[in-house]
Amino acid sequence: MKILDWYILKRYLFTFLVMLLLFIPIGITVHLAEKINKILEREVPFVEIALYFYDFTIYFAHLLFPLFLFLSVIWFTSKLANNTEIVAFLSSGVSYTRFLRPYIIGASIVAIASIVLGLYMAPNASKGFNDFQYKYLKSGKSDVKNLLKQINDNDIIYVSHFDAKKNTGKNFVLEHFEKGKMTYKIEAKSIRFIKEDSVYRLRNYFKRVIGDNNDILESKRRKDTLFSFDLDDLTPVEYIAETLKYSDLVNFIDKEEKRGSSNIGRYKLEKYRKWSLPVSVFILTIIGVAVSSRKRRGGMGVNLALGISIAMIFVFFDKIFGTLASQSDFPPLIAVWFPNFIFGILSVFLLYNAKR
Repeated sequence: MKILDWYILKRYLFTFLVMLLLFIPIGITVHLAEKINKILEREVPFVEIALYFYDFTIYFAHLLFPLFLFLSVIWFTSKLANNTEIVAFLSSGVSYTRFLRPYIIGASIVAIASIVLGLYMAPNASKGFNDFQYKYLKSGKSDVKNLLKQINDNDIIYVSHFDAKKNTGKNFVLEHFEKGKMTYKIEAKSIRFIKEDSVYRLRNYFKRVIGDNNDILESKRRKDTLFSFDLDDLTPVEYIAETLKYSDLVNFIDKEEKRGSSNIGRYKLEKYRKWSLPVSVFILTIIGVAVSSRKRRGGMGVNLALGISIAMIFVFFDKIFGTLASQSDFPPLIAVWFPNFIFGILSVFLLYNAKR
């Protein structure tokens, strides 16, 4: 690479890192100010608090990765434009496409970092972040009511209320089918998972085995038994997709599709975002350069205002379509890639005008 490439690439990466170091502490401070009362009330150990904010840092950085990058590109490119450095580059015979090359190299480095973060580091951080939230900050949010779920090809379960903290459910029913016909049904007043023995304890247990001529009835006050489903099938799974590495997430989605899960749209959103996020890094980099490479009468303020407006519209599109996919039948693939498609067209348009 030549001097021009190194000069812009160093500014690109340095400004991006500075932007992360500036905004992450602000995010931690604001978050801590909101949650400090609950943390003190529950006397959370300091080690768990430290681990929580470590997870929060990775979670927060991954969530806003493209926006930090976008603002940093606009910031340092606007400084280059205000110092007439870009005019000097282009006047020396460097084409606009050649001037853009170090930006693309920088975007490639950040995109690779985004992939590594999204596939390996962010799932663990998300698990720690959400587990802490549900353990200390969201009392009562771990309960699920009226759970009706097909857990495999043959079994359907129902629980009127399940407390994930106590691993206890009420009014449990399991119906087993063979070739479309119910063969037996289990009912219990309560079900509890015993971690020490890895068994389910049923209270007021009743089982009816349906025969051709006569039914076989069995009842017990208490029965410890094994089932083909996991404890995760009973507990809330709103954020479970965020906590899984990519290979595990793919297998989990296949498993949930066979069960007919109502949350499949949310899970697929998380899967597709792991690949759409790196692409948005390139799109936002090109938009940032095209918007801020021109020296304007209002200075950097105009470029920053325009850039922040574009960033907010991008976030708006992402949230709107993400909500549609997670709460309706809107295709998750379209929901994830539509903002990139629209802003990709915008980046081509802005780049064409910038070249002119």
